[in-house]
Amino acid sequence: MGTGTMILIAILAVIAIGAIWVISAYNGFIRLRNMVEEAFATMDVYLKKRYDLIPNLVETVKGYAAHEKTTLENVVKARNMAADAKTIEGKIQGENMLQNTLRSLFAIAEAYPDLKANQNFLDLQSQLQRIEDEIANSRKYYNAIVKEFNTKTESFPSNLIAGIFNFTRKTMFEVNDEAERETVKVQF
Repeated sequence: MGTGTMILIAILAVIAIGAIWVISAYNGFIRLRNMVEEAFATMDVYLKKRYDLIPNLVETVKGYAAHEKTTLENVVKARNMAADAKTIEGKIQGENMLQNTLRSLFAIAEAYPDLKANQNFLDLQSQLQRIEDEIANSRKYYNAIVKEFNTKTESFPSNLIAGIFNFTRKTMFEVNDEAERETVKVQF
């Protein structure tokens, strides 16, 4: 075997290894992208459950707190905004608004002892708490997968593949509103 043949074999081996690496990196991005989509879809199922529960909760509170109309309307408006969001960013914004209005709703409930003792309200509140726990867990999973995807997107040398095939950072599902980070204070 001549020197030229050896060089040609070495070049072909490097090209083959490079091609295998590109294919592997690309498939890794596809796997992570699909996991991000699956994680968001799972979280979206829990969000939908909560959206379906909120009108019942509002109706129950309405019977006891009719003069709190503005707060109740804001809860419904925020619920509709979050439910109708078409993008992840829109969903995050709607969820932040909904969280704030739900806090207001439960603050109202504190002012009405009869409402707090109402079995229907207590059942709805309990269901909502379970759903909130499921949403929190699914957000953690979603954010973990997004973190893994974003790390791969930005790390060398996989960032080269990300750039070539237009894989871009995904948005974390996190609290964006400083007011939401604060504890709600209920005073009478």
